[in-house]
Amino acid sequence: MRILPLLTTMMIFSFSLSSYATEEEDLAEMQKQMNAEVMSKPFLAEQTEKVNAYIKEAMKKNIKPKVYKGNHWRRGYTCRDMLRWSWTEYRNCRYYYTYHGSYYPYY
Repeated sequence: MRILPLLTTMMIFSFSLSSYATEEEDLAEMQKQMNAEVMSKPFLAEQTEKVNAYIKEAMKKNIKPKVYKGNHWRRGYTCRDMLRWSWTEYRNCRYYYTYHGSYYPYY
């Protein structure tokens, strides 16, 4: 009669160890997937020197920046949010902000 509780305890313990190993494997697999997803997206740095040079040159030529016509601009966005779409949209947003002192209007 005493063997049954001991056997049950040993089975529960071995089940716990195997589920722990499975959980670690699952977490490792999830981490691999997340790393692959992050690395698959392009990295677009701000390239501050290029943006500032573009703004300086455009201001020197007195070029009026165009209002944004794309689909990505949202209420509450800043120019940094445009980096996820393209570097050019980010650069143009920075120029618009420098020229007008405000972000794109939201319609």
